[in-house]
Amino acid sequence: MTSRDIDVVGIGNALVDVLSHEADGFVEAQGLVKGSMTLIDAARALELYEAMAAGTEVSGGSAANTMVGVASLGGSAAYIGKVRDDQLGDIFVHDIRALGVEFDVSRAVNGDPTGRCMILVTPDGQRTMNTYLGASVTLTPDDVDPALVARARAVYLEGYLWDPPQAKDAMRKAAALCDDDQIVSLTLSDSFCVERHHDSFLDLIATHVDLLFANEHELAALTREHDDINTAVASARELVELAAITRGAAGSIVVTPDDTIVVPASPVAHRIDTTGAGDLYAAGFLYGLTHGHDLATCGALGSLAAAEVIGHIGPRPETDLAELAAPLLSGRAGRVP
Repeated sequence: MTSRDIDVVGIGNALVDVLSHEADGFVEAQGLVKGSMTLIDAARALELYEAMAAGTEVSGGSAANTMVGVASLGGSAAYIGKVRDDQLGDIFVHDIRALGVEFDVSRAVNGDPTGRCMILVTPDGQRTMNTYLGASVTLTPDDVDPALVARARAVYLEGYLWDPPQAKDAMRKAAALCDDDQIVSLTLSDSFCVERHHDSFLDLIATHVDLLFANEHELAALTREHDDINTAVASARELVELAAITRGAAGSIVVTPDDTIVVPASPVAHRIDTTGAGDLYAAGFLYGLTHGHDLATCGALGSLAAAEVIGHIGPRPETDLAELAAPLLSGRAGRVP
């Protein structure tokens, strides 16, 4: 049997984020829905970039952020995503490896450039994302190494990557490669993404998914229960063995067939930027789960990691999450890293 020496392998859109602080009026003037993610083409990416205020460039991509969070907590992580052999691709590869995440997918040598996400952060910390997927959509099943997947305790699938057919096949391949003792997890990513792929998401969940991550809006879109969170949670219980539902300042709800665990949000002194909050919640939860902690602790680790990233601009932790989590984990049973 292959040694499970990696906690989580994540699969997603490999992107470099460009973040700028903008007024609500700018978001409206650009014809965007505040708080949403919109797929854009190369021309729109250039147009928006020229209109934005001076920005900050940081490596991103939802699942990549989650893998960085797992590594920051002291776990082991690997990533599967596609970048081009260009300047932004160089930045992405350097950053993710420097942060302790294994990344060995071959880079594209022709075609679209490395993808980027233009993120508009409004004064309330809300982020509106405009994503040019670029080379990330060229991920294929051949980029999924069965030996890498076999080493993982958990596989994490990014819903944003469900748009391109070949990338969809790559995620299905990774899920199908998993044995019964491995955890297949899926993040729904965005409510508009759920609406685009509602039936195929339900099929993926029924066929392969053990753990579902969603915020309350994404869960409502999936279950078609928009009026009552309790009804949506009950529907989720019928779909999957384990779900972690984030609710912003209201914390999160961990749902099992027999229990509902309410987890409070960790305090945030200054809400600067919510970019990456869901990604880091998933990182904390997955770290806890793959290290043998109970579900309440998993949720608390998610809340702690999300709170750290909300307190500064950018989607990746600036503080050692293992150090932050040490008081929480002191005296709690779990697998030795």
